[in-house]
Amino acid sequence: MGLLDVKNLTKKFGGLTAVDDVSFSIEENDILGMIGPNGAGKTTLFNCIVNFYPSDYGAVYFKGKDITKFASNKICELGIARTFQIVRILKGMSVIDNVIVGSLLRFSDVKRARSYAIKALEITNLTNKKDINCESLTLADKKRLEIARALATQPKLLILDEVMAGLSPTEAQEAVEIIRKINKMGIAIFMVEHVMEIIMPLSHRVLVLDSGKKIAEGAPKEIVKNPEIIRVYLGE
Repeated sequence: MGLLDVKNLTKKFGGLTAVDDVSFSIEENDILGMIGPNGAGKTTLFNCIVNFYPSDYGAVYFKGKDITKFASNKICELGIARTFQIVRILKGMSVIDNVIVGSLLRFSDVKRARSYAIKALEITNLTNKKDINCESLTLADKKRLEIARALATQPKLLILDEVMAGLSPTEAQEAVEIIRKINKMGIAIFMVEHVMEIIMPLSHRVLVLDSGKKIAEGAPKEIVKNPEIIRVYLGE
């Protein structure tokens, strides 16, 4: 089994099947990119993996353990951390205190938690902003703060939901380098992005969703030549 194994995962909302019998695996140190049109079920799939939404069918295994019914906080303790498509900073707190909240998952001593939080800020290039109120950050910095807070939980798998959305080309390239740096630390990445020029060079493999179904999975160079992918993105 891989680091993460998703088996026939299905999630319905009334008569809508948002995730439809999806299966895939992520290996250690992998970077798996996920693409698909708006409404394809990408964020819902993320939410089902961490049991933010309970799935209706299928199973999720992490390091061979069935975590399908585990609470989201327990899944984080096991080593899966995620960011959100709409940033969720802890308002009224400093940048460093936001990240300490993440590191307290591993350290009961605040001094040690702060020390590790500073390392997470170094990785995400936020050290010089550690003492400012997080609400004054730019969008790019808020997205990096979410990555830092997730990183502070010491994950083995980091799930990133459109961390490049709304960023300038320069900001997006900086985010790409941060993700590569994190991956070199031995942390697997599962990420969604809409910008093909970013996700294709960054990903080791790419998974494609359309209307909740997995329609393709493979190396980026194979995906961009796939007629079905061209149809989904460009039309007939």
